[in-house]
Amino acid sequence: MTFERTAIPDVVILHPKVHGDHRGYFVETFRADKLEAFLGFHIPFCQDNESSSSYGVLRGLHYQLPPHAQTKLVRVIEGEVLDVAVDIRAGSPTFGHHVSVHLSGENKRQLLIPRGFAHGFVVLSEKCTFAYKVDNYYSPECDRGIAFDDPALGIDWIVETPSLQLSAKDTQQPLFANADHFTFGENLYV
Repeated sequence: MTFERTAIPDVVILHPKVHGDHRGYFVETFRADKLEAFLGFHIPFCQDNESSSSYGVLRGLHYQLPPHAQTKLVRVIEGEVLDVAVDIRAGSPTFGHHVSVHLSGENKRQLLIPRGFAHGFVVLSEKCTFAYKVDNYYSPECDRGIAFDDPALGIDWIVETPSLQLSAKDTQQPLFANADHFTFGENLYV
């Protein structure tokens, strides 16, 4: 497994090694020791989640506030998405910037989205099975979001707006300027 820092260095792409032959493939999707060696600290993942979606489903932009902030390690099992992480750490040099990465069942890439970032994805394939690890449990009282279409963020979701499918919750999220933010430099892993 190799690791690649993105334009926002705290967001990391993981490239697992795929072993394949005429029978299919085998891939190691997570190694705590290798990730810890790369990052320099341990992330105590505690829960795995999975969702199934069809073309145009957009989930996001979501995050949780402390003390239930979450790091996410996301991947696509089947299909393809455009995955987006937005830096919501006030005072960060990349505050309000985002990273977009294509994840698919074919490329097997994963994206590590640390605490202090909002996360969302849009499905680009007919169907998609999306999996993610988190290091904190869901907390309804800490659950927050940001409008996916906020012009201040400038995210190109690729899918035309009439084809997007959103939850009622995601159509009511506040603009980035009005959302709750984290503080850059604050130790979110305490």
